[in-house]
Amino acid sequence: MVFYMPGRVESGETQAAELTPRQIVTELDRFIVGQSRAKRAVAIALRNRVRRTKLPADIAEEVQPKNILMIGPTGVGKTEIARRLARLAGSPFLKVEASKFTEVGYVGRDVESMVRDLVEVGIDMLRQERREQVRTPAAQAVQRRLLDLLLPPRPKAARPADAAAAAREIDEQRSWEHSRRTLVGQLEAGELDSRTVEIETAPRASSAMHIFGPAGMEEVDLNLREMLPNLFQGPPQRRNLSIAEARDVLQREEEEKLIDQQQVGREAISRVEQSGILFIDELDKIAGREGTRGPEVSREGVQRDLLPIVEGTLVKTKHGMVRTDHILFIAAGAFHVSKPSDLIPELQGRFPIRVELDALGREELVRILTEPEGSLVRQYEALLRTEGVELEFTAEGVAAIAAAAAEVNQRTENIGARRLHTVMERLLDELSFAGPELAGRRVVIDETYANERLAEIAGDSDLSRFIL
Repeated sequence: MVFYMPGRVESGETQAAELTPRQIVTELDRFIVGQSRAKRAVAIALRNRVRRTKLPADIAEEVQPKNILMIGPTGVGKTEIARRLARLAGSPFLKVEASKFTEVGYVGRDVESMVRDLVEVGIDMLRQERREQVRTPAAQAVQRRLLDLLLPPRPKAARPADAAAAAREIDEQRSWEHSRRTLVGQLEAGELDSRTVEIETAPRASSAMHIFGPAGMEEVDLNLREMLPNLFQGPPQRRNLSIAEARDVLQREEEEKLIDQQQVGREAISRVEQSGILFIDELDKIAGREGTRGPEVSREGVQRDLLPIVEGTLVKTKHGMVRTDHILFIAAGAFHVSKPSDLIPELQGRFPIRVELDALGREELVRILTEPEGSLVRQYEALLRTEGVELEFTAEGVAAIAAAAAEVNQRTENIGARRLHTVMERLLDELSFAGPELAGRRVVIDETYANERLAEIAGDSDLSRFIL
């Protein structure tokens, strides 16, 4: 599973450069409860990147990022800390699961694909930034195209034969310009949004041919497209759309015309090399040593393939070569069965900072429900407010919810804060179903209400096993 995290690209890098480690931790505290040691570690790592940019080039080249290994059970915030850090920094961020990769030479994804995917994230970020920069000139071009569809330009008139013909030409030109100005006002006011026009959109690349093969074979697809561009491009498409829909389609098309894709690729690679963050989850799933039975396709073999990526190497992508020397790697794993020392020594040495995250108890679950800006309590209050239902959680009700989640975690598999999602859904199932019929009502979630709705979960150990 791969998660893309573009983040707040418009101001992230500038904002991160101004934040001290203490301020970074404060920002993370807005969204994540506890885990102060992990927050400190990532805050220092981010600040060290800022410090590196201020060094002379020869010294900066030698400063390597201090990769981080987070150890802790599922659902305690490992992924969320990395996600929020990347968003705060405006860095290209990618989460991958180590267990999905296989050793080079076997069927499956090779570890270099994570770097290629990270470059695609960086390109999406840059493209989004460029779109913001060219939005105004693109909108002007769209308006001209729409005006031409509604009132085509006048053909160039022949030289008037006499004064009367010249006067008629002038009158016609003035009438055309007046109509054009009228249409401009109507377009800007949205009065013509429902009118249908026929537009011609640029041809799209055909997806009829796919190439599958070993690692790196996606480059073959790129080369074929360069050698035989007409083979992969369909004809221009003519579509009948309302002006409101046509404006959106033409806006994207005009923005793409104004963006230098090659420059975007070059800058994206530079950003990935200097500030990219790769989050490798489930590292404990590939922790294994020689001596076990069968080929270690997804264990030590993957570790050895991962080692040069983390150490620093060149990875070939369709946008160019990418150096991984200064990419920050954050690995995570529960390490219930295995332990970090089961990793090959070379890989252990590439994650010098190890942070243990604390398991979540009842008190932490109460804070998770209420303290973060996007807490579950605030989310459900906002959702039902759209139906006209005022939802209010008392402190005792929140404590009862946290107690139920903690009890189920203790009885069955401990999945941390993720348990709260299912408990909240069970708690508010009836309200969510009947929401439109309860408009104008106020519902209080107190201890009695929570205990009544959650008694079935807490009392039935067999049922608890099925509560994810």
